[in-house]
Amino acid sequence: MHRLEVPAPHAPPFAIGTFDALGPLSRAEFPHRHTFYELVHVTGGSGAHVVDSARWPLRPPHLGVIAPGQVHQWADVRGLTGHVVLFTDDFLLDHPADRELLRRLSERPWLHLDASADAGVRRLVADLEEEYRRGGDGTESVLRALVHVLVVRAGRLLGSSPPTPIGAVAAEFVRLAGRPGRGPWSVSEHAERLGVTPGHLTEAVKAATGRTAAQLLREARTREAQRFLLRTDLTVRQVATRVGFADPAYFCRFFRRETGLSPGDFRRGGEKHHD
Repeated sequence: MHRLEVPAPHAPPFAIGTFDALGPLSRAEFPHRHTFYELVHVTGGSGAHVVDSARWPLRPPHLGVIAPGQVHQWADVRGLTGHVVLFTDDFLLDHPADRELLRRLSERPWLHLDASADAGVRRLVADLEEEYRRGGDGTESVLRALVHVLVVRAGRLLGSSPPTPIGAVAAEFVRLAGRPGRGPWSVSEHAERLGVTPGHLTEAVKAATGRTAAQLLREARTREAQRFLLRTDLTVRQVATRVGFADPAYFCRFFRRETGLSPGDFRRGGEKHHD
């Protein structure tokens, strides 16, 4: 399981570079998983890319999308060229709806690009790389915006074909859990809203996503708290209330367990980076 390494403690959870610049792990020929998203723009090479046991031959240009937890590897590759864009789930704080789009893209993770689409991806990737290397005031905001545009345009390449079905109940739960806003934050409340039992909802979500409904809700709750801490002047107590905690101390324990930081440390880290 690979984690994203950043060059400085308060650097944004993002990286971009060519296969050569990012090193051998960017084209690893052994099965591995990430805790982050990986967008791959392949401009040359032969061989195949294997994602969740499905083998995708290289006939560049391609755009590949690998979501956190997916198993992938490169097979018999020669002359691989192109760029890799890496970012964590936290990088999507400004555009939470992109998570659902990335989930759909990860179900069809290997897109062939025609000349027009390839030119558009090349321009966006060049802009991302230039901004990343230049740095300075506002860089993180620009990177987030460019990634959002890249994800949206990649979604358009899916066309009108429907995504792989994951079950109506599970799909609706994932949609509701991924929305920004106030809860509900419990599995039972979601089950009541969807008209099923908590047990049925748990089984449906686990079968469809490989993760528990409670785990997805904890992650959604954490993301919502992070948004409030970074984007508002609400006190920690007020943030706790907004994400459904009556006890601020319990919220602080929950947040530290999920992120490794206290709410105050998380907010101060974000402020330092934006200064």
